[in-house]
Parts: sequence; structure tokens; C-alpha cells
Amino acid sequence: MPVAESVTLSDMPVSKVSEERVRQIVQSDPADRRLARPPAVSGDPGSAAATLAIMLQRADQGWIEVIAGPMFSGKSEELIRRITRYHIARVPTQTFKPTLDDRYADTEVVSHSRLSTAAEPVPDSKTLLGSVADRTVVVGIDEGQFFDQGLVRAATLLAGAGKRVIVAGLDLDYRGHPFGPMPELMLRAEYVTKSLAVCHRCGGPGLFTQRVVSSDELVVLGATGAYQARCRRCYNPSEIPQQELALEPAT
Repeated sequence: MPVAESVTLSDMPVSKVSEERVRQIVQSDPADRRLARPPAVSGDPGSAAATLAIMLQRADQGWIEVIAGPMFSGKSEELIRRITRYHIARVPTQTFKPTLDDRYADTEVVSHSRLSTAAEPVPDSKTLLGSVADRTVVVGIDEGQFFDQGLVRAATLLAGAGKRVIVAGLDLDYRGHPFGPMPELMLRAEYVTKSLAVCHRCGGPGLFTQRVVSSDELVVLGATGAYQARCRRCYNPSEIPQQELALEPAT
């Protein structure tokens, strides 16, 4: 059975099942996957055969979770919380982020509240899919909106192969339009968490991301200086960028 070359996860060499084998697992009947479990494999528990056997045994336990909402709604923070919970339980995890997101750290997912977890930057969904190790049970993905549309297929393949995939990202861009692969991922996910922020203007439920700097680019990386969370009433995608308010020093 063809197996891709090994990678290192936490200083432990593990093998990666070929994408073709993952496709075979996904396309098989779920009843067949449960009934035709592979026999126990003797020998090195870290071998390719052993890790594939473990993967096949949990092939009916995969799913997709999506955490979606505007900026400042705690999406990355919730992703970090869920990944950390699996870490505590000693469940093998891998977390990925798009290469272009280097605002806080290159090899970490960092929330606006400065919570963090280790992450591998990848340029696209194909690289992400090829980087997931057999022994990994939980796959975390931050800033899902910055990936290509192939992320939907990658997440579907991983879930079909028994992985628990957790994707966090913006569901709408600053214009109020569906953002990248996130809307379709929400449709295909078993679990969807819709996060709301607090409107920067009135304190209401922040559903939208308001850009407050001048740019026609779809992607402008930034935090509080470039974007605000807005409620339905206060959101206006055609709004002229605001001037920063000068606050008087406290007396």
C-alpha cells in the first residue's frame, strides 16, 4: 500500500497515508468501514501499517466543526480553547494557519487576547492535506477564509478518514459578502458555532466586520486599527473611513 514519506511531529516520526487511500476510505460504505476493520497489527506501533490500522478503526468518528463570525468575536480564542482541551487529554493534534497571516507570530495561532497555540503555516489547502499525519486525531485550522476553495474538499476528506476537523474564520468579508470557503464549510459541517462580537459603536450584537481604513483590497491584515465589529444597524460598507478619535488624557 503506497504511503507518503514520513514527517516529524513532536520529535516522533510518523507516516502519512496517501491522498488516494484517504479517498478510498471516504468513498467506501460506512457499514463496510465498521464491519471490515483491519486485524490488529503486531510489531512497531509507530509503523506505517500500525498507524493506518488505527486510522481505519476510527474512520466512522470524523466530523467537521466550524467557528464563524466577524472580527473580535473570539473565533481564534475558541479554536485555541478546543485544541488545548485535546492537548490536556493527550489526543494527537495538529493546527494549521495560512502563510500570509503573520500578524502576531509565524508559527502560532494567537488571539486578540494573546492566547496562543503552536501552528504550522501552509500556503494552500493541498499542502495542508499533505501535512496531516496518520496519528493525528484533531486538525485545527485558523483563518479558514484565507484558504482556497479546496479547503472544503480537504476538510471533507479528513473527516471521512476519521479526523476531527475544527475550522475558525470569517464568514463575511468587509463588504458583507460570503468569504472564501467558509460558507460552504458551514453547510457541510456537523457542528457550527456562530460567534458575535460587540458593536464598536453602540454595544449591540456585532455581526459584521467594518473596515475603517481606505483600501480596495479584499484582504488587509490588521486588528483594531483597520477594522471594527458592527451590529446590523451600525454597519455600512460604503462608510468613509473614520478619523481616529483623539482622547483627552485623564485628569
